[in-house]
Amino acid sequence: MRWSLSLGRIAGIRVYIHFTFFILLAFLGLNDWFDTGRWEAAVGGLLLFACLAVIIVLHEFGHALAAKYYGVRTRDITLLPIGGVARLERMPDKPLQELVVALAGPAVNVVLAVGFFIGLTGSGLVAGPQLPSLGTSFVAQLFWINVGLVVFNMIPAFPMDGGRVLRAVLALGMDYVKATRIAAYIGQGIAVLFAVAGLTHFLGASSMLIFIALFVWMGAQGEAEMVRARSVLSGMTVARLMTTQLYVLRPGDPIARAAEILSAGFQSDFPVLEEGRFAGMLTKKDLLEALATQRPETPVSEAMRTDIQPLHYDDTIEAALSLFQTCDCQSLPVTDGNALAGMLTIDRVGDYLTHHGLLKRQPRRAEPAQP
Repeated sequence: MRWSLSLGRIAGIRVYIHFTFFILLAFLGLNDWFDTGRWEAAVGGLLLFACLAVIIVLHEFGHALAAKYYGVRTRDITLLPIGGVARLERMPDKPLQELVVALAGPAVNVVLAVGFFIGLTGSGLVAGPQLPSLGTSFVAQLFWINVGLVVFNMIPAFPMDGGRVLRAVLALGMDYVKATRIAAYIGQGIAVLFAVAGLTHFLGASSMLIFIALFVWMGAQGEAEMVRARSVLSGMTVARLMTTQLYVLRPGDPIARAAEILSAGFQSDFPVLEEGRFAGMLTKKDLLEALATQRPETPVSEAMRTDIQPLHYDDTIEAALSLFQTCDCQSLPVTDGNALAGMLTIDRVGDYLTHHGLLKRQPRRAEPAQP
């Protein structure tokens, strides 16, 4: 969310708009103005694009509200130039629930398209069951935008909704990982067809299909890897992967002490204990900011974070990964009651997945020394 502007909360969900969206908006406005020489055309194009943004947000809220019905919280919704992203804490556990959540977004577009069509027929712009032409009116353009979003999102390939619908249907009769793998293969096959059509301009296909093909291929591959990783980590507790040999700090220690340990390459994030109890975390990011703006003898208590929620050693790795996403940190303290039991780092999880062939091998770091 670093490069995004918050638009506030709607139904308890934070909505963001990425700054690249404004760049695209300016580009489209200037393009319309240069093509027509009329500022009215540019304003009309920008207004249509703004309406598209609202429609995309409504689409994502369809997913979010359906997920909420099944007890799954949505962290936030971000509007991007390529569409919208609703970040769910997790996908529903049952395939039928995932099917409903995946279909809820396109269902919003269906309802909007029907509403715009009724408005067109009621105003006399469209006679009877005849579909409106694209240039009939502004409302007709909104109608076709919703139709296009339904068709595009129902392509049976990740990361589109159609890929999740396909996976959910397959998972009704087979293992979830296998269903994901099959859906990913189908999605990548569709990506190849898109790429061929884009390269050969088959039936007037646009070269934009090449970009979509790459987007679909990477989305399918990423979804398959993520589900495989979840399967490997399923049921594993934090105690299995946590680090127990680590340096700890006290609130009164100078930040220079942490800087010495960091520069030695032994550890980058530090649990802070007060009278043996967890009091906060001094992350590498906060330490570097403090070193740049404060004196070396500044106490750790003035730079540490107190909003990081500790894990219990019996918590699952899946729960820990969810917490990693919300805390914007690379390490989490692990406690046993009030006592510090260890620390879990995202690198340790990555090393475990690398060992199982689910991530590319990374250069090894120096191991933490015995305190």
